[in-house]
Amino acid sequence: MIRPLNRDRSPEELERACWPAPSADDTRLVASALALRSRPIGELTVEDMRLLIGQDIGLPYLLPLALEVLRENPMAEGHMYEGDLLSAVLTRNPSVWAEFSELGRELRVIVSKLAGLPPDLQQKVERFLAP
Repeated sequence: MIRPLNRDRSPEELERACWPAPSADDTRLVASALALRSRPIGELTVEDMRLLIGQDIGLPYLLPLALEVLRENPMAEGHMYEGDLLSAVLTRNPSVWAEFSELGRELRVIVSKLAGLPPDLQQKVERFLAP
């Protein structure tokens, strides 16, 4: 089920779950993800979404936003490489797409129109499209 998006609220608020602050032993990735959970989803950048989606954080709220971006620019990039948002979205567990089947169908339409992808991204597309 796709939830309505309140872009003024953070994943933390939308999920009604406050996670602990990062500890001194946490990695920079963990600290970044924890900080991003408190930012309103309407303020998240492509890089922010890539990072959070790659960590399976806030998927019910972030996948619809990511697909909005990918509709306009399937090769949108954060700080890693061209198409890194698409890569993060494509590599979610297949159970995610069973839960959000409407988004999965839309993603299939988006990727079916792509050509000339780098080999690693093409492999991810093929794995996503495989039955």
